[in-house]
Parts: sequence; structure tokens; C-alpha cells
Amino acid sequence: MQRSDFHYDLPRSQIAQHPLKSRSASRLLHVPATGDFSDGIMTQFPALLESGDLLIFNNTRVIPARLHGHKDSGGKLEVLVERITGEHSLLAQLRVSKSAKEGQVLWLADGQIKAVVEGREGEFYALRFEGEETALALLKAHGEMPLPPYIERQADMEDDERYQTVYAVQEGAVAAPTAGLHFDEHLLNTIRGRGVEFGYITLHVGAGTFQPVRVDDLSQHRMHAEYVEVDASLCRQIEEVRARGGRIIAVGTTVVRALESAAADGVLKPFAGETRLFITPGYRFRTIDALLTNFHLPESTLLMLVCAFGGYDRVLAAYRHAVVQQYRFFSYGDAMFLEANASPAE
Repeated sequence: MQRSDFHYDLPRSQIAQHPLKSRSASRLLHVPATGDFSDGIMTQFPALLESGDLLIFNNTRVIPARLHGHKDSGGKLEVLVERITGEHSLLAQLRVSKSAKEGQVLWLADGQIKAVVEGREGEFYALRFEGEETALALLKAHGEMPLPPYIERQADMEDDERYQTVYAVQEGAVAAPTAGLHFDEHLLNTIRGRGVEFGYITLHVGAGTFQPVRVDDLSQHRMHAEYVEVDASLCRQIEEVRARGGRIIAVGTTVVRALESAAADGVLKPFAGETRLFITPGYRFRTIDALLTNFHLPESTLLMLVCAFGGYDRVLAAYRHAVVQQYRFFSYGDAMFLEANASPAE
């Protein structure tokens, strides 16, 4: 397939710039396996679940991954961390007027952080933070919340809370697993009360998730790497739920990528490491029965994954419906609950 196959028209006015006052006030488009779409709100989501279902969440926690500073030559720059690679090392995007060179010193956070450029890895720079404090500690002390590029404002104190799921515990993401932003404690308790089980994976979302696909032929696209953990207890939990006829429901595309990476050889098993799994229509899913997800950018790898799961024509029809019905799109936008299509490759 071609990148252009995943284009759709979206008015800029429907790109959400701020979160709603209440997490669970987001709208919810239900796309059943067959039949018509239905419009609702997230507080109605529990009614779409059944006792014995298993909801799987990504428990990654977003770190303050954006820093400002200057090169040793004086030129201003912005650093957006892609991912931490060691105690003092990381990969990052640099927004700078002239490319940084290996060995160059960067002064960040008003000179409180000294970083050295150690090389390039594709579009990213390998940086080393000097001093005794770890890279994570320095980011937590001096960094800003890394809002996506389509949110055209500076991060503020509200984002420190709202660009984070209420169940986030494992620090390491530089972008939120946005399907989880719709859940508050009341909604989670309501779902538990229906006899639904919860499970967790960790996938540290990287800034590469916002990088556009730059090739027309999707077979030539190289997916960015992200760190994943799927533990043995979750694998057992999934097996038990399956054995008694419950559904496995992913909260977000990151959960799908994690589970499918752990089942890459056909059998779900514990997995810890990097994944570059790129899911497009024609892919055979092994692990999930339904997906709660936000509305994603045109021509993005996330939209391609959703089309692969729900059916190309059906998902794009749902997107057109959402545009006409004035849904809010992207990270702070509304949600879609998508049940497995009998013939998703169509």
C-alpha cells in the first residue's frame, strides 16, 4: 500500500489544543464488528464491556523530555528526547539552525546541564549528559512536558497532570499513550465493578511516533524503535481469560504493538527489549479482540495499524464520520472503540 492511501482531510479547528475539564467527558465513537457506528461519551464505555473481559493498559509515565539551551558557539537550540539509553546517555532530536557535530558541547537549562554530542543515529543525535546526576534526574529537574508538535502552545502546569494517565508508573516515555488519558479513577472503578480485569504492559513511547512516514511505498518504511516489557504474569492472565471466553481489549495502539511484538513467533510469551514492529493492512493479529484508541494523524503509522485491525474501508469511513460529527482529534481529542472486523484486510 501507499502512504497516500491513509490520507484524510481534517479541519485544523478539530485538532484538540487543550484537554477537556473532565477526562471521561471525551466523546466515544463505537465501531462494532458489524452494523452502524454509534456516538456516545466515555462514561458509556463500561456498558460496552462484559464480565470476564480483560482491559490492557500501558503503564508508562511521560518524563519532562524537552529542554532549551545553546551550543558552545552561542546558537540557540531545543532538545526533544527520543529515549534514554543509559544512566547518562540518550537519543534526541535537535532543533537547531546548523547541525551539531560530534564532540560539540551543548549547554541546556540555563547552563545547568552540559551535554556532549557523541554522534548520529539516523534523525537522532546521541547525547551524553556530563556530571554525577543521571539523565533521568536532570530531565525531571529541568525539563518541560513534551507536548506533540500539533499542539500549538507551550506546555503549562495543567499538562503536567493531564498529559499523563492516572495509572502511569514506569518512567521513560516522551509521549503519552493517549487512549489512556480518558480514564479517571471513577471510570476505572465502574469498569472493575462490571467484573472486568485489568492488565498492564510497558511501552515507552518515543518522539519518533510523531515522525512522518517519508516514503510512498510502505514496504520501504523503517519503523522507529521503542522499548517494551510484557511480563509472564500478563501472559498467564491473557491465557486464562481466553480459556474462559473473555475478550482481550487493548487500550491504545502501544498496547497492540507490545502484545504483537511479544507474540511475533506465533505464541505470546514474556518479552523485554526494543520493537520496530510496523503493522499495516494484511497483518494477522494474534492477541486482541478489540481496541480503544484516539483519532490519529493522516498518513501516520498509528492510523495504518488501526486500519489493519478494524478494516481499511471501515476505519476510514469512521474517520470521515468523526470529522463530520465534529469529534476532537489527536492526543487531547476523543476516542474510538473498535471491535475486530471479520475481514480486516479489506
